[in-house]
Amino acid sequence: MKLDNLRKFSAQPESAGEMPVLFLGHGSPMNAIEENEFVSGWKNIAGTLPAPKAILCVSAHWETKGTYVTAMDKPRTIHDFGGFPEELYMVQYPAPGSPELASDIKNLIRKANVGFDERWGLDHGTWSVVKHLFPEANIPVIQLSLDYYQPAQYHYDLARELAPLRKKGILIIGSGNMVHNLGMAAWNRMNDTFGYDWALEASEKMKKYILDGNHSELINYESQGKSFNLAIPTPDHYLPLLYVLALKEENENIALFNDKPVAGSLTMTCVKIG
Repeated sequence: MKLDNLRKFSAQPESAGEMPVLFLGHGSPMNAIEENEFVSGWKNIAGTLPAPKAILCVSAHWETKGTYVTAMDKPRTIHDFGGFPEELYMVQYPAPGSPELASDIKNLIRKANVGFDERWGLDHGTWSVVKHLFPEANIPVIQLSLDYYQPAQYHYDLARELAPLRKKGILIIGSGNMVHNLGMAAWNRMNDTFGYDWALEASEKMKKYILDGNHSELINYESQGKSFNLAIPTPDHYLPLLYVLALKEENENIALFNDKPVAGSLTMTCVKIG
């Protein structure tokens, strides 16, 4: 793939190696202001990362018709949730945006006509986890939307077109949850690390496919049976995982962390590639 259109970031020297890629199980927005084992896991993984030149996040919480990328200089912090303590709504993550990187991504992607968005900002799928990785908010952050009209294979193939960014120092993050069924969550046990049998079954299968490099089974998640159907009632929180897996190169290391269920029907499992 030609990189002639990668202006600002292509002008910079390539990294010594490829930037790692992360899938982060973000869970409750309260993780943004709590200190718990999952927050500790994110902070620990941050210590293993090279300093990125910018961050591209694919969040479960930005679904659109078509594909868009945030292209403003100063993305707003979006509090896209309800019923939480006032302290959470006071949190701001004032990271700069990067219209230059947005333009580069538009030029890289051939599978879709990527539109520029100047209204969205950073939703909690992004800022609630990135604030723990980079608390100083001094690294440019942009988001790429999920086209909810498209099937899983489409998203996987589109993600592969982003691969050159890894050599330019761009950290790509998918933020969602591998198992995510809020309709069956035990809300009175949100702080308990337990999972229903179907959630644990789906989680174990997902992890095996990930570690075996069996992406086709994960792309075809709808054919995986009842446990997957319950684990993925809607694909929004699952698709960011496919964006991350699509970027894995042959023989790259892959590691799981924060690998626990919560509230019966959610898993916090995170993935690091590279």
